[in-house]
Amino acid sequence: MATQTLTYDNFMETLENNDILLIDFYADWCGPCKMFAPIFERTSEKYPDIKFAKVDTEAEQQLAAEFGIRSIPSLAVFREKVLVFMQPGALPEKVLVDIIEQVKDIDMAEVHKEIEESKASAA
Repeated sequence: MATQTLTYDNFMETLENNDILLIDFYADWCGPCKMFAPIFERTSEKYPDIKFAKVDTEAEQQLAAEFGIRSIPSLAVFREKVLVFMQPGALPEKVLVDIIEQVKDIDMAEVHKEIEESKASAA
């Protein structure tokens, strides 16, 4: 299995130790989650350089609440500790791969610059 179980306790360590982190928020009783799970797993095997993690929203209610999860499955994608994509709904494999490729192409120097400028103007 190429995916990791993500919990409130290991979230920060996982985020800090991975350049790209994809998180699947799910619940065992959720039909669309069950449809998306094998797509997420297959895709994780194609990208061994990317961390794929799953959050059981029933077991990890605090973590799900911090992300404002209202609909499952929901996908969150981080690059260099910055949330760059978040969307609810089961995605087809082709769309998931496309999202990953777009995330890999993001100019993170520009993103970090924009974050710093935003912080400076807010201060």
